[in-house]
Amino acid sequence: MKKQECIECGDRLVGRQDKKFCSDNCRSQYNNRLNSDQSKFVRNINNVLRRNYRILQRLNPQGKSKVSRDDLVALGFNFRYFTNEYVTKAGKVYRFCYNQGYLSLEENYFAIVERKDYVL
Repeated sequence: MKKQECIECGDRLVGRQDKKFCSDNCRSQYNNRLNSDQSKFVRNINNVLRRNYRILQRLNPQGKSKVSRDDLVALGFNFRYFTNEYVTKAGKVYRFCYNQGYLSLEENYFAIVERKDYVL
């Protein structure tokens, strides 16, 4: 009969035959290590989305405003990341970070709007 060992730390296991970990801590560490690359990727994207949202919210206290591209870039806004798009009947494309959206205007300006009826 083979001695069972924890697959995370190697300690001897006591208990059920199909037991893999000696403690909840070892189980958590093992699973966190397995998922760390994927979690890091998702965490980084979520951080960018939150930063974009905070920037739009700060520049749009009244629910509607106009701002230059340079101002957005200076604050660290990343145009590649947004949560969804809304296309109007006229074909204008609003990009949203949650309920804060922006529309490209002429001469490197953007209209910033707050969507009141935001639904996923």
